[in-house]
Parts: sequence; C-alpha cells; structure tokens
Amino acid sequence: MTQPPDSATPDTEISNSWPSSSAVVDSPVIARRSRGDRRAAVAVVFCVILAAAVVIGARLVSSDHEAADVGPSATSVVVRSSKSSTAAGRGLDVAKVVSSISPSVVKVSVDINGTAGSGEGVGTGLIISADGEIVTNAHVVVDAAAVRVLLPGSTEPITAQVIGTDSGNDLALLQVKGSGLPVARFAPKDSAQVGDQVVAMGFALDLPGDASVTSGIISALSRTMLTQTGALNGLLQTDAAISSGNSGGPLLNSSGEVIGINTAVARSSAVNTASNIGFAISSKEIQKVVEQLRTTKGGSRVEGFLGVRVDDRVDGGRGAIVSRVIAGSPADHLGIKEGDMIRKVNGEVTEGQAGLIASIRDLSPGDSVTLEYVRAGKTIVGTVRLETRPKN
Repeated sequence: MTQPPDSATPDTEISNSWPSSSAVVDSPVIARRSRGDRRAAVAVVFCVILAAAVVIGARLVSSDHEAADVGPSATSVVVRSSKSSTAAGRGLDVAKVVSSISPSVVKVSVDINGTAGSGEGVGTGLIISADGEIVTNAHVVVDAAAVRVLLPGSTEPITAQVIGTDSGNDLALLQVKGSGLPVARFAPKDSAQVGDQVVAMGFALDLPGDASVTSGIISALSRTMLTQTGALNGLLQTDAAISSGNSGGPLLNSSGEVIGINTAVARSSAVNTASNIGFAISSKEIQKVVEQLRTTKGGSRVEGFLGVRVDDRVDGGRGAIVSRVIAGSPADHLGIKEGDMIRKVNGEVTEGQAGLIASIRDLSPGDSVTLEYVRAGKTIVGTVRLETRPKN
C-alpha cells in the first residue's frame, strides 16, 4: 500500500515488509506484553503470545517508507563505560552476569490509551543514572496514560515521568524519584563482535517474579529494519531468546556490560521460516539518543527531513532507489530525481531503503548532509541542509 512520504501506517499489526526483498521472515514482533494474556494456560501462552502482543504493543514496520530522517549525534555517553569488553572464546558465566546487572533491571507497566481503547502493557527498563533515569523502548510507553516502574526488591511500583521519546529509533527516557540507584554499565562503543556470547534479560510474558534470563551469541552486526515510525539501523542480531515483555531489557556481554536494548524478534509466516532471530538497539545508538532525549522536556525528538520516497534495489546491490521527490524539499533543491540511486549518506554506504531512512532520521533539522548518488551511470555528490519533518 502506498503511503504519503514521511508518514507511517497507524495500525498496530506488523506487515510482511522487510528491508530486503528476499526476506525470510514475516515480520519483527515487538515485545510489550499484555497483562490480560497471562490468564491463559501456559501451553496456549507459548503458542500464541507473540501474535497477541503484536495487537497490543507492536509499532514496527510498514512497506513503503520514504527517507524522512533524524537528529544530531551526541558526543557524551549515558554512563561511564568500563574498560573491559567481551573476549572471543571466554566462557560465559551467566549467573555472574545476572548478579551484576539485576539491580538495574526494572519492570515498566503502562496504562494504554490507544485508538483500540484502553488496556495495560508491560515491558522492561534499565536504570542509567543514580538519580532515576531509565531507558526503555519507545513502543513500550507509546499511547501511555500512566507509566509505573517496579524497582528490584520492591513490592510497590512508583510513578515514572516520560522525559522524551524517539519513536524513529524506538527509545524512550523515563525519570523516577530516587537517589543512589544502581546504574548499569555500558560496554565500550562498537565492542560487540559476531560470535560473542551474550545474555538477554527482561520480563518475558509478564510472568510472576523476577526478570527472565536467556543466553546466546551475537549473530550479526549492523542490521537494518523498517518500522512503523521510520527505520532502525546498526542493530545487533542475536539468537538469545527474546519474548513479549522483553522490550527495553538489556542485552549483555560476558562482563555484564550493556551492549544493546532488546527491541524485536522475527517470526515465521505461512511461507517463510524464522528461528532464533532477535534484534537489539546498539549501545552506541542508545547513548547518542539518550543525550538528545535529555533536552526534549517531555516531548519527542525532532527529526530531519530530506523529502524523497525510496525503494530497495532488486539486483542485490547496496543503495536505495528514489521513487519520488517532494516538490520544494531539500532533495528537490539538491536536484535529486526519480530513478536516482542514493549510494552513500555522509560517506557511509546505504543499506537499502531502511538504511537510508534511518541515516537521515538520525540527523536533525538544519543539519547538512552529503549524498552520493548515481544517475545514468554517473556518480554525483551534493550537500544539502535538512528541514523539519512534516507531521502528516
């Protein structure tokens, strides 16, 4: 279904789209967990929970996005990173990892006011400052009339304020009252490597008690994904089990450092099969976005706008094909035309439709962007200043 540029389909069901035309998954499944489903029998829960959670919490994916875009890169980090990182071949002591991070992992409960009515949802959050800052997924708190956090060892939830959201990058920053809270450690940026052993934590299925723990490896780096509100890039792929309710929970290296925030899983369709394919937003992206969200004062981060609709290439190459240029937009001023193939954004190779959308939305209005694009076999390089992304 064709959509206007820079828009997102408002439904909560995930479509069959994927950044690659040869995708072998039906869709990513977001993991905010409904409390109501917990009443079902355990056997039924494990068969149907992913589909049920999509209706309540999913906000990922649409099939015909354009390159709309986002904000300035922050230079400071969320928390001090330790100097250690996951070492190849090191044995994974899951109990030790869990012991080190558990005091910083919280349950996030929301009262939802959405187009389908009101309800409740559950996700996971991570304490990132001693005075009560908590990071989670934006889709965990979207449409929330109230947000509550249950700290480890507590019996009563406390009210949380949403400081800011970045739906394009699926991150949100919360604030609770407190001091001296245990703070999670972030791994050095770009330290995760394919094959590293990892641990995932979160309140899977909103099961009673403490967070669930699973383990696996890093299966791939720098994945891209179209979402309901834009696109995600730089994702970590893992085979550690991620379920509904895990959203916003940490993905950890063998030293107990945060390398990502769990955000989605791929699921099978009638014709395609997906097994053990989960995705986490990287530590690098989290730290950058959180610095930006600290300045939004309860609002959403403002995204930049290029003004093109793009499609994936169908010949197996990298880059994105321009299918429409918005009149009067920055892309139009630059001279980009329908049929051009955008190959690089600020010197970085574009990973298809999703990669271009994410690269632009990771910039802000007023930022300059240099594009390398190809027309009739000729390479053209140009720089243009982004504008504010239209709301409609």
